[in-house]
Amino acid sequence: MAVPKRKMSRSNTRSRRAQWKTTAVALVDCPQCRQPKRPHIACPSCGTYNRRQVIEPSA
Repeated sequence: MAVPKRKMSRSNTRSRRAQWKTTAVALVDCPQCRQPKRPHIACPSCGTYNRRQVIEPSA
């Protein structure tokens, strides 16, 4: 098993961690109500998925 030979300094550790970035959530338009929604998820505004009503709409 690989083991580091020397302790990594705080600045090197923080510089390495600074490269981790989040990505924006991808949104698509709902074909039923045209509201933005996440793909492959039931629409929270109208409650449809794959052009079928699957959940009750959230107001």
